[in-house]
Amino acid sequence: MSADPNTPRRVLILGAAGRDFHDFNMIYRGNPTARVIGFTAAQIPGIARRQYPAALAGHLYPNGIPIFEEVELERLCADEHVDEVVFAYSDVPHEYVMHLASRALAAGAGFTLLGPHSTMLASRLPVIAVSALRTGCGKSQVSRWLSRHLRDRGMRVAVLRHPMPYGDLEAERVQRFASMGDLDAAGVTAEEREEYEPHIADGNVIFAGVDYAAILAAAECEASIVVWDGGNNDFPFLRPDLHIVIADALRPTQVSTHHPGEAVARMADILVVNKVDAAPPADVTALIERLHAINPSAPIVRAASPVRLDNADKVRGRRALVVEDGPTITHGGMPYGAGLVAARTAGAEVVDPHDTAAPEIRRVYEMYPHIGPVLPAVGYSQEQLAGLTATINDSAADVIVAATPIDLAHLLPIAKPVIRARYEFAEAGEPTLVSLIDAFLANRGY
Repeated sequence: MSADPNTPRRVLILGAAGRDFHDFNMIYRGNPTARVIGFTAAQIPGIARRQYPAALAGHLYPNGIPIFEEVELERLCADEHVDEVVFAYSDVPHEYVMHLASRALAAGAGFTLLGPHSTMLASRLPVIAVSALRTGCGKSQVSRWLSRHLRDRGMRVAVLRHPMPYGDLEAERVQRFASMGDLDAAGVTAEEREEYEPHIADGNVIFAGVDYAAILAAAECEASIVVWDGGNNDFPFLRPDLHIVIADALRPTQVSTHHPGEAVARMADILVVNKVDAAPPADVTALIERLHAINPSAPIVRAASPVRLDNADKVRGRRALVVEDGPTITHGGMPYGAGLVAARTAGAEVVDPHDTAAPEIRRVYEMYPHIGPVLPAVGYSQEQLAGLTATINDSAADVIVAATPIDLAHLLPIAKPVIRARYEFAEAGEPTLVSLIDAFLANRGY
């Protein structure tokens, strides 16, 4: 490693096809004092062994930037004489982050976490950001509710979604989705559909992709206010004028256990304790106390997430296989979700999909052994989608309860009836979120 101050420091960015690219674009693209020798990939299958293309990387990288598996961290540090390892993904325990830091330090490199001041974009429009302590807290429900409320007040809303660029990165530089046909044409994954479809069904236009400066500029051309719909438990890519953070009453101990969820809770303007209708009252109280202890200035809103089956009579007394939201059940750490609760409440006999899991789905269960008798809606590749279809169709179920936000019957050739379980944000006490939002808008002259 060079001690010459005129030699660019050599940087390796640890990522998961999201914040890593954003941090590069904000800090390192066009920066002659640093040379990024590569990205690594984790969390999401099939996103390594690609290239961050030259068209996105800028003039300092005429050949693009390679993307490696994270397991190669030590080899890359040694072979590429890495000076600095940058951690740039989210929804992981604090201990996990420090294990990676220890590996980087043992290899002789520094370890960096880039912060909000250096990575947030400023918008000329008001920005309301919605983040969460963990994946699956109900953040997207709140984002959709918020967007409807803003539209009802006559505002033109652009929703910017946390990135999920799992395909052709150059083609995904700026994405705009206004119809289900747009999703089909883009060939998005099931995980992307889970985030985009409900917004489109609500009448929202969704912006996402890789280059968020360009994405924001495109959104500002057709909106009067921006809603940031965050992913995992990451902090926003945009500088928020109002920052709403969701906590899960079913996970009351996870206020200060994950990165960057604890940081997000500390920076919140409003904290929302969700799923109070499903959690024991003692857990709700304990969660509120923990949140108040680390952020005493933020008002705390109680919210419910009621679940509704489209046709409960078709589930009652029948064998049901439950398909849940993918990321919530996998790296979100939940053994099950709203679908299992809805199926059991309706009187179904739940069929365990482990018994008929196709090889691609068995690998998911092996990677996430905490998953209960439910099927996460994974679909990062055509092979996974085929495995998901086979697992469903080969099961002994009479009916499928689909609690994933996507229209599963549209996406997959399922040979069984599909009953959707839907869940939305609902106020559950004082202060209400709507009163706090309206106060914010009034202060801004709206």
